[in-house]
This record gives sequence, structure tokens and C-alpha cells, in this order.
Amino acid sequence: MTGHIRYSAACCQTDLPNPLGRLEMRANTDRMLSMVDSAMAGAAPFLPVRLVVFPEFAHAAPVYATLAELVEKLAVPVPNEHTDRLCAKAKEHGIFIQSGTMIEADPRWPGVVFNTTCLIGPRGILYRYRKVNPWIPYEVHASPHDVPGYDEPLFPVADTEIGRIGCAICYDWVFPEALRQLAINGAEVLVRVSAYMDPWGATEPMDWWTLVNRCRALENVAYVVAANQGAQLRRYPPYSWPGGSMVVDFDGRVLAQASPGPGERIVVAPVDVTALRHERATRRGHHMLAHLRTEAYPLYRAHVYPPAGACGPLSYEENNARIDAAKKTLAW
Repeated sequence: MTGHIRYSAACCQTDLPNPLGRLEMRANTDRMLSMVDSAMAGAAPFLPVRLVVFPEFAHAAPVYATLAELVEKLAVPVPNEHTDRLCAKAKEHGIFIQSGTMIEADPRWPGVVFNTTCLIGPRGILYRYRKVNPWIPYEVHASPHDVPGYDEPLFPVADTEIGRIGCAICYDWVFPEALRQLAINGAEVLVRVSAYMDPWGATEPMDWWTLVNRCRALENVAYVVAANQGAQLRRYPPYSWPGGSMVVDFDGRVLAQASPGPGERIVVAPVDVTALRHERATRRGHHMLAHLRTEAYPLYRAHVYPPAGACGPLSYEENNARIDAAKKTLAW
């Protein structure tokens, strides 16, 4: 890549009805495509938008308590009609779109579903990311980590004309290891597709949303572009989401943030990949990627959460049993 890579990223925070079936997903995709157009129009007199990010559950949420219901009512393959429409919109504007999540069924992995987001560019789907850390015990979609024989990258990174982009979903972000792996895989822009609810979201006294986004940015010397769900309680009971979508630079500075609270928002901020690359190449202090003493952490030489093939079919009860087994491996 040549020339200075600087552009705007837009977080499109949604407040959409919760689809209970596949057909209802179409209306959500309609609104998302309209929001892309609005983001492009709003930024037209300024630094052009090249990356648009949607939150977790923008297409569909894992609202059913059982795997069988998710398969029957919501699961879709990837690609599908929604990714096809996003591909057309990305081509129309010459941009990159991180889709909202959808419940994915893949014939390669029968008997499971994934919570999946896709990075889409002008030439189509660049990767699909499947949530590695579901919000257990409630979420009964699978982690690819837990699927016997799973052989696809857990943390894919796309090398694009606007930088190297990697994504993780919501609860993944409270595991520093997930974002560190994306950074080690080359990611310069870390995308957060999230549905981070009250009381842990973007409001005091906890405000985990802002705290975690800033930490993941500074500890990985990377930009964070984070879109959070803005659904009101009536959309996705029993939770409400406080939004607060934001863009953070590689030193942990918040460049722009939607005002906390439910509702649709579009927040836009500059991403300077050339400056990031200069910092990574020249700085010696606070370069945590280069300072990482990997051998110092024996934790990762043994299993904590049960590995692939060690457990039974997913359910709320099975998730609780796995958590209890993992607790027994801890020293405290």
C-alpha cells in the first residue's frame, strides 16, 4: 500500500425490532442499508467514510433458549441475502462494512450454530468472524473453539486498502487474549461489534464499555472502532442497551462517542493508519506487543474452560456445568 491512509470510520448504532424469524430480518437489513447511505451523506463534505460498523444483533439475536429453536427459526448460511445486499452497498460506495451479527448454520459443522459477523468490501466478503466467547451461560450458540475438528482461523484479519482489520464480538472483548491475538495476527483496526447492556455498558458507575475499549486500544497499539447496540428494552427484553458507540485511537484517546442512551446514532471519527504504522515502527516505550514475555504465563499451558470434544450438546444447563468444571481448575 502506498500513500497516506487516512479516512473516517462510522459506527452505526441501531435500535431495531428483534427478529423472531428469518423473514423479519429483511426489514432490519433495509434500515441498515439506509444508515450506510446516511453515514456517507453526512460525511461527504469532510474526511470520507471508508469503514462502516454495525453492532451485534443488528440482523438477529440468539433470542431462543434452545439450539433447536435457533436452527428452526433464525439460522442462516453465510453468504445469504443480507450479506449479498451489504456487498452491493459496499460496492456502490467503495467502502468496507462490518455487518451486524446473525445466527449462522454451516453444513460443515452440523448440530451447532454460530454468532457471526462478516467484513464486507467492494469485492465481497473478506472474512467471517464467529464469536469465540459466547456470553455464557445464556448464549447457546457454539464457540468455534469448542467444536471438534474445527479447522478455520479463530481470529481472521483482512489486509485491505484501508489497513489490516480484525473483529471480535461483545463479550470477546473482556478477554484481553482475543484482541491480543488479532493484533499479533496483524490487525491495525480492531472492530467491536457489540450488544453491551445495562448496567455494564456505557454509563457510570461501571462503564465497562469505555474502559475496555480504551484498554484494548492502548495495550495493542491499535485503533478501536466500536458499535454498540442501542435497542430499547421493548425491543430486546429482558435487557436494554445504552449505546455509546465510539472510535478510540492507538493511545486510548476517545476520538468520538455517541451520547450514552438507547436509540439510533451515527458517530464518525478519523482513522489514520499511516500514523499508527509510524508509531508501531518507531516507538520503544509503551509498545506492549514488542514487550510481551510469552513464556511468563504458564496459565496457557493447561486447559481452563473445557476444550473441544470434552462436553455434551449445548444448552443453558450444559453451559453451567462447563463453568463449574472450569472453576475447579483454578488455583484459588
